[in-house]
Amino acid sequence: MIEVNELTKRYGGTTAVKDLTFTVRPGQVTGFLGPNGSGKSTTLRMILGLHQPTSGTVTVDGRPFRDRPRGLRQVGSLLDAHEVHGGRGAAAQLHALARGNRIPRGRVDAVLGEVGLTEVAGRRIGGFSLGMKQRLGIASALLGDPPVLLFDEPLNGLDPEGVRWVRGLFRRLAAEGRTVFVSSHLMSEMEHTADALIVIGGGELIAAEGLTEFSARGTRQSVTVGTPAVTALGDLLTAEGATVHADGDRLTVTGLTANRVGEIALAHRLPLHHLSADSASLEEAFMELTADSVQYLAGEPR
Repeated sequence: MIEVNELTKRYGGTTAVKDLTFTVRPGQVTGFLGPNGSGKSTTLRMILGLHQPTSGTVTVDGRPFRDRPRGLRQVGSLLDAHEVHGGRGAAAQLHALARGNRIPRGRVDAVLGEVGLTEVAGRRIGGFSLGMKQRLGIASALLGDPPVLLFDEPLNGLDPEGVRWVRGLFRRLAAEGRTVFVSSHLMSEMEHTADALIVIGGGELIAAEGLTEFSARGTRQSVTVGTPAVTALGDLLTAEGATVHADGDRLTVTGLTANRVGEIALAHRLPLHHLSADSASLEEAFMELTADSVQYLAGEPR
């Protein structure tokens, strides 16, 4: 379990993280989301003791990570796949990590096999593609068979097969009772993988809740309507303040609930062949709820 309590980090006059409090629990995959510059990487580095908090505390299974002499047995992490000695072979890199953490040599072969790098174990890492480096980083995180795992953008550079493999890996690790904390900007993958979410913006907490609950917080849910009276109903809904898009005999409506659409149709005796409320996607909810904390918006400096 990871427990963050009123965590703050300042760099001079800039506050990167402010009063963050959340818990990452075992037995589930927890997604860590936020716009660029929101403080995600800084938070992960404070969890791992790489950055010292200005104030507040962060513990892993009840203790600061810095207090653990053989960290890879407690926490496995992948922060940056490029932060590795390019002149070493993949197996040599893992053997060095194993020696420093008193991990049995047999674990090296085991994790190389698990991530699919056995055949290139002797190749220098400098010649690896980004996807191969990501797999090696995941192997490093798994090396100590730790109960807690942190991953920062682990899907970068992976092909579709690799993405599917990572998704299954995270689910399996969580099912084994481990704490799995994953930072990613790929909303579609988080939607398929995460059970819970920690969402931050501008260094502050926006949400700490289940995936379904967070997605439901988006107000831009849509309603799908099937009707032969497309034009008439569309005009009525628009007059009520809804945004309406027509496609054949279907309308997609945002800004009104399904109940309200049905009431308007009934009041004007317009027939409906279909009426359903479509759940807001994770991406839609994320974009809406983090809009005020976006620092870098394409084409529009903030």
